[in-house]
Amino acid sequence: MQQQRDNIVFVGNKPVMNYVLAVVTQFNNGADEVAIKARGKAISRAVDTAEIALSRFLNGVTKKTISTGTEVIETEDGKTNVSSIEIVLAAPR
Repeated sequence: MQQQRDNIVFVGNKPVMNYVLAVVTQFNNGADEVAIKARGKAISRAVDTAEIALSRFLNGVTKKTISTGTEVIETEDGKTNVSSIEIVLAAPR
């Protein structure tokens, strides 16, 4: 499981193809699994990243797990809840 920690793509506000390239690069460098993580408004971009990577670039790679949750973060106005997602893609063994 330690290798998964090294292969995480955090999705933010950049164009989707930047994250797709990061995922494809991880697999091309020999990763068995890559986790795509996002919070809040970036969740839809993370889903797009996984779907584009799987459908166009990564033959044989599958979705292993999809986890959703809520994280509490500190803001200027106090604490607030933010939704989060983790999509783990796995290469065939």
